[in-house]
Amino acid sequence: MKTSTAFLLSLLLPTEVALGFTSLSTKTGVTFSSKSTFTSPKVTDNVASQPRISFWSSPSRDLQQVLFMGWGPEPTWSVANVVSNMDCSPSGQFVQVTIDVPAEVIDEYKVPGQYIQLKENDSEDAKPLFLAIASPPKVGEDTANKMEFLIKKTDNNGWITDAAASKKVFISQVMGGGFPMQENFEGFKFDFPCQNVLLFANGSGIAPLRAAIESSQLNIAEQGKGGRTARLYFGVTSPDDMPYADKFREWEMKGVEVVPVVSRPEECEWNGRTGYVQNALEEDGVPIPRNTGALLCGVKGMAESVKDLLTRAGKEMSNVLFQKVVIIIVL
Repeated sequence: MKTSTAFLLSLLLPTEVALGFTSLSTKTGVTFSSKSTFTSPKVTDNVASQPRISFWSSPSRDLQQVLFMGWGPEPTWSVANVVSNMDCSPSGQFVQVTIDVPAEVIDEYKVPGQYIQLKENDSEDAKPLFLAIASPPKVGEDTANKMEFLIKKTDNNGWITDAAASKKVFISQVMGGGFPMQENFEGFKFDFPCQNVLLFANGSGIAPLRAAIESSQLNIAEQGKGGRTARLYFGVTSPDDMPYADKFREWEMKGVEVVPVVSRPEECEWNGRTGYVQNALEEDGVPIPRNTGALLCGVKGMAESVKDLLTRAGKEMSNVLFQKVVIIIVL
């Protein structure tokens, strides 16, 4: 019986990105070479010259594969315009920025988990942000050319988090392959069909998972209506720093059980789950590992802990698609 687990490795916070996809055997796990250690870039470094990251796969049957992934293709810049900028959490630390983008950019967005680069002007010295697209890909006759992005405010991104409507910005083409759900969740690639989906995020990592939930590509539905079951574990420091809380009811209507987890309950009034996302998963366990899939986007510690818990839950874990985020502080 096939026991491969699939991983999508991505760096998707606003200052860095590297993509890779590898299949590996859950019997042996994944081995990272010494080259896979990530070095935070210096402020003076040009993005194009950043160190490459290598993801080495261990043998999966007769497959031995090494992927070397850098900072993505050279961006092609187009003019775009800010449509709106609104608080997305009670604290105001997270904002949702809606941008009107060229038609050719919106048409490139096909799969949740894809990203773009964004910069304030066309100067060669302007440092781009790397942003996961938070809105789902458009479908059918939708003619709107708007993309939504969830951004946490920092000392360096006020030019976009405080941007007024109609502000001109520069956007790249859509990059990355996104979560490969179609090829890994559909059919019998892993001998059992994927019937349950677990979603894990913390902080701004909820952005691409929101896109996945609100698209039709997860094939989820309310219990008894023929689609997959889904449960979202979403970790934040406090309820005031919880983006998209106003969407939870909508997501539950789509068939997603939302489990918010607060890591600092002593600083607020909170009667729900506490601790970290990985603690909640360990408490709940994995329902029927052989037909369960997972999507992750969050800080490195969460992603690695959840991956380990899922792997230990059963050698027949169907597949894990995750975006591993390493936070780089740019001074």
